[in-house]
Parts: sequence; C-alpha cells; structure tokens
Amino acid sequence: MADINTGAFKHDSTEPPKSNLVLPLFSLKGRTAIVSGAGAGIGLAIAHAFGTNKRPLSKTYDFAEAGANVAIWYNSNKKALDEAANIEKTYGVKCKAYQVNVTTWETVQPAVDEIVKDFNGRLDVFVANSGIAWEEGPFIDGPLETMQKVLKVNIEGTLFCARAAALHWRRQKKEGTTVDGQPLENFTYGSFIATSSMSGHIVNIPQQQTVYNLSKAAITHACRSLAIEWVGFARANSVSPGYIKTEISSFIAPETKNIIKGKIPMGREGEPEELKGVYLYLASDASSYTNGTDIIVDGGYTVP
Repeated sequence: MADINTGAFKHDSTEPPKSNLVLPLFSLKGRTAIVSGAGAGIGLAIAHAFGTNKRPLSKTYDFAEAGANVAIWYNSNKKALDEAANIEKTYGVKCKAYQVNVTTWETVQPAVDEIVKDFNGRLDVFVANSGIAWEEGPFIDGPLETMQKVLKVNIEGTLFCARAAALHWRRQKKEGTTVDGQPLENFTYGSFIATSSMSGHIVNIPQQQTVYNLSKAAITHACRSLAIEWVGFARANSVSPGYIKTEISSFIAPETKNIIKGKIPMGREGEPEELKGVYLYLASDASSYTNGTDIIVDGGYTVP
C-alpha cells in the first residue's frame, strides 16, 4: 500500500504470473473458492464455472476450465445442499453448502475459518454475491425497516466477507503456509469479487430503487478502496450485471419488463451463465494485473 508520508506505492510489490500461455492462467485447480448467495441464480452459475474441471469439446479433446474446490453459501434456499452435491458429483471437485447469515461478523468469520480448515487449509477466492432487492417503490414511502435490511445485507454483508477473507490472504502471503502449517502451493494473491450492479452507475427507469442503487454504488467503491489497502496479498474487483433472469428481479411486473427490454440495446435480459466468464477471469491469474476495477455486463444498457 502507499507510504503514509509520501503517498507513493512500493516498487515491485507484486509479481506477474509465470506462465506465458493464456489458457493455463484460467485454471483454479487445487484452489479454494467461497461463493455467497449461491443457492441459485448468478451465484450458482459462478460455483459451476469455478468447479468445472472437464468439458468435452470433441471425442478426443477435453478442456480443463477451472477445477476449484467450492464452498457455496446460502441463507434460506436449501436447494443449495443438492446443488453442492451435484457439482461435487459432476466435476469431481470438493463442494459443500453452508448456511450463513452474512449480516453479522459473528456468523461470517467463523464460517470462513471453518471452510478454510475443511478445504485443504487455504482460501484463494471469495465471491461476495449475497444481495437483496428494494421492491418498495419510492424511498419516501418505503418502510425504513426494509431500507435497513437492504443496506445491512448488501453493504455490511459484503464488507464482513471481505474482512474475513482478507485476514487469511494476508497470513497466507506472509507465512506461505496453509492454516495447519503445510507449504502453500500455487498461491499468488487472494481474489475478492463483489457482485455490484449497473444500478450503481445509473438510475433505473421506470423502477424507483434509491436504496438498492446506493448500496451497489457503495460496493463498487469499497472494492476500489480495498484494492489499494490489500496490495501485496490480494486483489479486489467488482462485477456490475444488468438485468439478469434471476429470482431477485422476479417481482418486476411484465409490463415494466417490456419497458426495460426497450432500454437494452441487445433487447433482452441476460442469463446467469453469461456472467461465468467474467467471474472466472477475475478469480484466476488471467486477471493478475486487474485490480480495483468494475466490469459492467449489461447488454449495453449503460452505453447510450
């Protein structure tokens, strides 16, 4: 991080990856990832992307996509238990579901510590994907209790996850060992990825969702700030999806969705699977020089 007296960053405090080939940079083999809010939708798609270790492209060639061991977090959607078992069976990696309330430090930190012990004593990637929508219309008429809940889940939950993960990344970089003292192999830097939203960049029309918009703008800027604080042991970035076909937007009326589609140059909502690539990029060594950035994936909504 920057010197407090001069404001200058230390020279050569990070290193580039050792491979000159591009495809191996995307491998997460042997690494551990945690994905919150992964019972369905975007989070589940990310877990599949990280866990996939074989995808037959032809009869003679298999491409190693990622191969991480993945812990998926859920709040109330117990389908996550079956989804974790399916990922483990399908891809041959370790995958386990944990019920975690992200709104308190007292629940987040022990959960991260438990997973690190369960998953080879290490942590490489954390995707803070938990979030809830504002469905109450104009802020002036909405319940303050709902405002507090949205801010608590979206902002505080993300920060708690970031802090718990970074404590392990700082120790791993300093000591070079797993939590049980074994040599830590193939660890470069921790990667923290928060799911923000294009709503942190623009004001949605005709929806009125001030509270949600400000929560996502806060997440994006928090990742920029953490990227500076964590230089040397972890990177922090965010992804800002546009309208994606998930449960979080199921409350939007069909007539409103028709208006929304008319504002998307590509003319449709995205599918969760269309976000896999950007999360895999940010999780892997392919993004080793990408830090403190936000990637918008919105079908062009924010372009005009």
